[in-house]
Amino acid sequence: MSIDRRRFLKQFASAGSSLALTPSLVGLIAYNPATAQSPPRNRPRSRLIRPYGELAPGADCPELEIPESFTCVRLSSGGVPSTVRDGLIVPNAFDGMAAFPLPNGNVRLIRNHEMTDEAERARPIGQPAYDATGSSGTTSLEVRISEASGDLSVELIDEFVSLAGTRLNCAGGPTPWASWLSCEETTTGRRDGHEQPHGYIFEVPADATGPVDPVPLREMGRFVHEAVAVDPATGIIYETEDTWYVPLTAGRLPGAGFYRFIPDEPGVLAAGGRLQMMAVTGQPGYLTARGQTAGTTLPAHWVDIDDPDPPNAGSDHLAVFRQGVEKGAARFARLEGAFHGDGGIYVVSTNGGDATAGQVFHYRPTGADTGELTLVFESPSHDVLDSPDNIVVSPRGGLIMCEDGSGDQYVRGLDREGQVVNLVRAPQAEGARQPSEFAGSCFSPDGRVLFFNVQGSQRIGGSVPSATYALWGPWEDGPL
Repeated sequence: MSIDRRRFLKQFASAGSSLALTPSLVGLIAYNPATAQSPPRNRPRSRLIRPYGELAPGADCPELEIPESFTCVRLSSGGVPSTVRDGLIVPNAFDGMAAFPLPNGNVRLIRNHEMTDEAERARPIGQPAYDATGSSGTTSLEVRISEASGDLSVELIDEFVSLAGTRLNCAGGPTPWASWLSCEETTTGRRDGHEQPHGYIFEVPADATGPVDPVPLREMGRFVHEAVAVDPATGIIYETEDTWYVPLTAGRLPGAGFYRFIPDEPGVLAAGGRLQMMAVTGQPGYLTARGQTAGTTLPAHWVDIDDPDPPNAGSDHLAVFRQGVEKGAARFARLEGAFHGDGGIYVVSTNGGDATAGQVFHYRPTGADTGELTLVFESPSHDVLDSPDNIVVSPRGGLIMCEDGSGDQYVRGLDREGQVVNLVRAPQAEGARQPSEFAGSCFSPDGRVLFFNVQGSQRIGGSVPSATYALWGPWEDGPL
């Protein structure tokens, strides 16, 4: 991997310093219907604040509603020829994404593609390809942010394939050494007609200029991956699993695990390491998805996963999860987004909680093998927060979440007082099918621009184009 890791680590930390603020756990915990500080029954809607004004169709993106004082532009579209790279048909199914500073002052976006094509109709988006029957991967974008007379301008300079031949690359996460960890959300393989097994994490350096050598990081686990977040102090990578918990079918849909990977050599993941799954100390098999109280801190520890790449993972996507549960590991409901902040890791349970509308947890390490797990927010209603997915810490310490719910789709913020901000809305037209979900929210290194995706079609030839947007405006007027 051709990266000067020390140079990139220093550059990444310096450029990201404006994003160092983190949410207040006290503020987030205060807004929860299960706590003593619960608002009245009719109060959830009153907690919606509009610091940036009402939402209205954007002048340059009328398909979306944004705050009246903001600007939003579409940078890239999927399923069509690239506007900046000859010969490239941009793959659809935009999903997780991260932003990195480039030496020339521009911004590198690395974007996942969660294509779901079966083996017989899939074709790789570039070469070299990990699997000729995989149509997912990543693309890398170069974006220029300029300013004239106080007005920002954001434009796409280049885009190209940077990882090919993978499957269902859903989310992932950035590393402090300037690379993107792209996660496969499936464990399909040869029994499904593919040439290679899937369910792995792949690394894409920010300085890559074309498709990288696709190397599966097998010791990081083979399961239904969603997102990762790296603790910059230790180099430990935390991983989420997007599998369902359904009470009446708990034998078949028992939940998801929260994992961590301890690398043998921090920053060099291909050198191997140890995979573990989180457990609640003194309560084996603890279920976090129901009956929780915000603010309660649970002591946690980690159990080893003896075989992170089990031979039966292709036929049983819970093969890694079951190893952890047998040792007492905790169970969650669909863990998706993850992001480092506030001295630990924020993770999102998309349909956890008594209202099945979503939970936000924070894990804080307290020792080499111990930590504390806190439920900092649980949505009391799908009207307040509807199935949060990708998550990012905002420059002023709030949380920005892309929803994956029903009806209108939102990018929503949660401020340090537990108040909800509607930031972007994709309205569902009467009689039309539901808009595509939002994904991939991330800030430019200087914190001025929020990038995000609309997923679009997930199959080759799909009719709904994906899109990558840039949003900016007077962030200082509000908490995000």
